[in-house]
Amino acid sequence: MIPTRRPHVWGLGVIAAIAVAVAVIVAGCGTTEALGNRISGDTLTIYSSGPLNGDSSVSGTAVLNGERMALAQAAGRIGKYHVVLKALDDSTPHSDEWNPGQTTVNARLAVQDKTTIGYLGDFNSGASAISIPVLNRAGIAQISPSSTAVGLTRGGPAVSPGEPDKYYPTGIRTFARVVPNDSIQAIAQVQLQRSAGCTKTYVVDDGEVDGLDAAISFVLAAQSAGLHVVATQMFEPRATNYASMAASVAQTGANCVLVSAIPDSNAALVTTQIAHALPQARIFGTNGLAESSYVDPAQGGIPTAIDPRVLITDPTLGPSDYPPSGRAFLTAYAEQYGEPQPAAIFGYAAMSLMLDAIDRATDRGTDTARRSKVVAAVFATRDHQSVLGTYSIDRDGDTTLRRYGVYTVVAGQLRFWKAIDV
Repeated sequence: MIPTRRPHVWGLGVIAAIAVAVAVIVAGCGTTEALGNRISGDTLTIYSSGPLNGDSSVSGTAVLNGERMALAQAAGRIGKYHVVLKALDDSTPHSDEWNPGQTTVNARLAVQDKTTIGYLGDFNSGASAISIPVLNRAGIAQISPSSTAVGLTRGGPAVSPGEPDKYYPTGIRTFARVVPNDSIQAIAQVQLQRSAGCTKTYVVDDGEVDGLDAAISFVLAAQSAGLHVVATQMFEPRATNYASMAASVAQTGANCVLVSAIPDSNAALVTTQIAHALPQARIFGTNGLAESSYVDPAQGGIPTAIDPRVLITDPTLGPSDYPPSGRAFLTAYAEQYGEPQPAAIFGYAAMSLMLDAIDRATDRGTDTARRSKVVAAVFATRDHQSVLGTYSIDRDGDTTLRRYGVYTVVAGQLRFWKAIDV
């Protein structure tokens, strides 16, 4: 059975959609221009929003580091413009994960800043569902390095009613992403599980937008490919024991389990107890779990005893699968910050695309900076050569990249195994 959407999760985007009203002003010569469209002065601000508290902070910080490296490589300038990055935390010390209220505050801060030319984020799809409508009303270009929920950009059987149109009150698309969406990951997961001998897969998700969307996308892809999904179940992220749920999963005779979640949702404990109840089952994780906080016991991750049974899909590839610029980035990141989390390279790619769009929209920094032109430049991206490889942005805002990586877990660390072409 395919699980239905949970209104309390997706309803947040509707609340955020009415958070900001944008007026129009006369811009001279009898023409009208949206308030804030034309950026005065020689400073352009790019905001970045992601979780800097909680388990996901390891990836949120890595994304931010990647963004900073891309801006530093451009020397913080595009022609006559000085480009500034302002980092915002969409989590709170009390929530230890992304927070709806804080996400709304972040988007509003960007809207209220007259120098804002772009917004990088959000990290989680649920947060992006909140920030997109706010930024869309202000006509601000938004590029996410990691939000993968299908409904943010397109419709179909895996999305909830009103998606994606409800996120774009102006009717103009302003959101794009450099990471493949969950429909691509779902196909990669199905290919991986079939090659691993899965005949009966049980799916558990944390009810978060990312976890739920990836789970639904997988179920649909599995049905199309003839891979049997025994059942799906949402687990309570705040619970302290999942033994009874694990026992019910074991009773189905599943030989594979897909955990679709983020580390903040108690995913490590869920995985541990399911692994105990099904000692022979293979365990698969979605990209939200490709973090050290999920695989490293020292950070509260899964015990090393079950490492050999775990495989995780993530859009990050191995160094040899990237062009020279991608390999150079990974080396430079390791020298500056240490071994990169998988998401780091997507932070660099998101900032690089934003800078490239600004460069094209302002004729290399010689023309007036306008938000609308930057948005148009993002969606006009074709054959963009990047650290990820060459890609385009389609009319929905999705990247044309379709390769997915598979990671094993060895002694509490992620190890790239292979790439899957979708």
